[in-house]
Amino acid sequence: MHLTDLLQPTFRLSPAKADEIAELFREDHLKKGDFFLRRGQTVRKLAFPQDGYLRGWAPAGDKDVTQWIFSPNYFVADLNALFFGVPARWNIQALEDCRLWTLPEENYLKMAEVIPNWERIEKEFLARCFMTIEDRVFSFLSLSAKERYKALLSFNPDLFEAVPLHYLASMLGMTPETLSRIRK
Repeated sequence: MHLTDLLQPTFRLSPAKADEIAELFREDHLKKGDFFLRRGQTVRKLAFPQDGYLRGWAPAGDKDVTQWIFSPNYFVADLNALFFGVPARWNIQALEDCRLWTLPEENYLKMAEVIPNWERIEKEFLARCFMTIEDRVFSFLSLSAKERYKALLSFNPDLFEAVPLHYLASMLGMTPETLSRIRK
């Protein structure tokens, strides 16, 4: 998949505008274990993984907590760091070798110059981010562990082939043993 194929549906762009915006991105590569972003950094950027999975995580006591697994073709960012310039709360680390299309802050700011209706598009983009977060909170408050597993499996079955199960268990708010029992 080409970058313009990712940009068109995400930002609802015409092919010509997607090509124009693609020029603002740069291609980056991460090796397995490399960090896209480290907790505490004030780096304002976002990326779309072309291939490879990344894990958003933070230490919590004597263990790590997985906040999210970033899949190919979905954007990667710490939204607080990106929009407010505050230190990142999350480490974002490659689970395998990744190719990313990265948009640094200075180029993100140029989007308003390139796209006349950028404010509306950005608002819709952020609303979709908010809905994802709201759906996740809802699932933690109202779904059983088994229902959360089934929801993630139906939303992104590839995760269960590509990502170590203990990371998925953490993201789902359960122990690896519980996830193993549910999957049987």
